[in-house]
Amino acid sequence: MPGILVYAEVQKGEIKKGAFEITSKAKALGGQVSACIIGKGVEGLASQLAKYGADKIYVVDGPEFEKYSTEPFVQALAQVAGMVNPSIIFTSASAQGKDLTPALAARLKVGSISDCVDLTLNGDKVAAKRPIYAGKAYTMVEATGNPQVVSVRPNSFAVVEAAGAGAVEKVAATLDASKIKAVVKSVEIAASEEPDQTEAEIIVSGGRGMKGPENFKMLEDLAHVFGPTATTGASRAAVDAGWRDHSYQVGQTGKTVSPNLYVAAGISGAIQHLAGMGTSKVIVAINKDPEAPIFTKADYGIVDDLFKVLPKLTEEVKKIKG
Repeated sequence: MPGILVYAEVQKGEIKKGAFEITSKAKALGGQVSACIIGKGVEGLASQLAKYGADKIYVVDGPEFEKYSTEPFVQALAQVAGMVNPSIIFTSASAQGKDLTPALAARLKVGSISDCVDLTLNGDKVAAKRPIYAGKAYTMVEATGNPQVVSVRPNSFAVVEAAGAGAVEKVAATLDASKIKAVVKSVEIAASEEPDQTEAEIIVSGGRGMKGPENFKMLEDLAHVFGPTATTGASRAAVDAGWRDHSYQVGQTGKTVSPNLYVAAGISGAIQHLAGMGTSKVIVAINKDPEAPIFTKADYGIVDDLFKVLPKLTEEVKKIKG
């Protein structure tokens, strides 16, 4: 069975949900599952990974890792990979993961498979399913190098409790300062009570059909009644109009999401938007134009005025939620 190393990303002092997803999937695939966590003051978080199948957790903890920066993290993770000698390395295809993954693969002189939505095991190799052509098709990819470096789209797999041995080992990573050309001084994260769109289970998005920023309150109300795992999003048209901040944008030039439920209100469904949310488990479209492209992707379509539909939908969800 293959040895698998999982990189567990930390943000705001917590392990991101995507790390638990890929740890759970690694456990399901079988073999020895190791995990690596990097940051400042993160040693106390390590034991959480054992709950989802990590047999051994390597902790790289130090002030130089307080803020994410490509070179120090790549050096540290590459050193842990050298200790573990895994056949497969899993990362999350988060904003950080999209930067770290190809850099790690280059350091290890292997290829990487990015933004995968499903994984199957073929001996010691992983066959990875990933979207191509802006989400219009899927391809199965297998890397020939060793280790295989694979990033997984958040929300592609369920978080499943499956206890691992959970042994923790601290690693004193040695950094080559001559290769560190930039230092991150501060990270500005938008204050929000809502989960990040890439990790939310439910997203309620609005587009040009919302007619103005004041009407996004309707989407917020619906997301609120769905509960704490729900958040709001926006199409590029709404962001370009200044109705929502770019951090809310879903699509090819925004965030790529895979929630269990995606509600698209007043979004026509341009291919750039579909590329960012096409892997959602269930898609509900609300649009008064029956020819809107979004309906070709939707599991459920409502051809009506969203200003009539959204309040009624909110009330019905509120009744169900009690």
